[in-house]
Amino acid sequence: MAQQATTANANGPIWGGADNGANTTTTARRALYLKLFSGEMFKGFQRNTIARDLVTRRTLKNGKSLQFIYTGRTKAEFHVPGQSILGNDEKSPPVAEKTITCDDLLISSAFVYELDETLAHYDLRGEISRKIGYALAENYDRRIFRAITKAARQPSPVNMANFKEPGGSIVKVGAANSTAATDAYDSDKLVQAFFEAAAILDEKGVSGDGRVAVLNPRQYYELIRNCATNNLINRDETGDALQSGNGILDIAGIKIYKSMNIPFLGDYGVNLANLPSGAVSNIGEANSKGSFIGEDMEDMDAANTPSGQKTVNNYGTAAKFGGSCGLIFQKEAAGVVEAIGPQVQVTSGDVSVV
Repeated sequence: MAQQATTANANGPIWGGADNGANTTTTARRALYLKLFSGEMFKGFQRNTIARDLVTRRTLKNGKSLQFIYTGRTKAEFHVPGQSILGNDEKSPPVAEKTITCDDLLISSAFVYELDETLAHYDLRGEISRKIGYALAENYDRRIFRAITKAARQPSPVNMANFKEPGGSIVKVGAANSTAATDAYDSDKLVQAFFEAAAILDEKGVSGDGRVAVLNPRQYYELIRNCATNNLINRDETGDALQSGNGILDIAGIKIYKSMNIPFLGDYGVNLANLPSGAVSNIGEANSKGSFIGEDMEDMDAANTPSGQKTVNNYGTAAKFGGSCGLIFQKEAAGVVEAIGPQVQVTSGDVSVV
């Protein structure tokens, strides 16, 4: 027989989602209800990787290194009738070499327990494989950009007397005596540096084909944001350029890319503490940036590398990149040799990859 309540709310409804009758809160009353899978996953952040196609790349087969040949200039002269043409007496053009040695195998791995994969209601293996690809590509980009930064400070291998070829150059952003980090975000000073770099490349006889620049994203967007004053974008296209974020195609014939993997004032990406006043609209952004924005650069020389691992090539110590704030180069500024392309090895059943 029914029980008569003595008050209006004495018994109340039966909470079907309550765990053992625990119904004091909304969360407790819904504890046993099913959690539906939306079919979507919040993925880890991917950084655009671009360096591989911006430099000279060759495939290495059956060897530990690859030789690249440099040729210098020679001279022209008028012929005197009756004289034999036996070649110039300066023995030009001079020839030099640069040998690029292959690093050790670059890997990224993960262990997926077979039972976990069976029980999971989402594609665990596919998502992990994508993250492995991102990690490899990020490391690849960082090493190339560090090599280019080092190349900007080195002389040419062609240094025969009277035929010495020009080496790398460093362009100061801002005043010569300024050490302010905010100069790196000043659009006017950046544009001035671009034209200076273009002039230097022309003076050195560097080909105009394949000239590119890689900037920090905030530098790139500062150029777009101030396009009304720096005249980089045609006024008829300004609206579309500002909205798309891809309005600046080039400056002085130098195609511009943005990357979080370039050496930037001793960090990868950007250190928000160095931003000029007003550059961050959300004052809390500096506290929510995560572990990988403004990530400190690691040492990558032969004797001092992450986790005690040795590297064949010397990519420099972190301290050497404290003043770098962007790269402008031509595709022959650095070379990459690949002995083994990206591959995937999977262990399952009786097969063991160790």
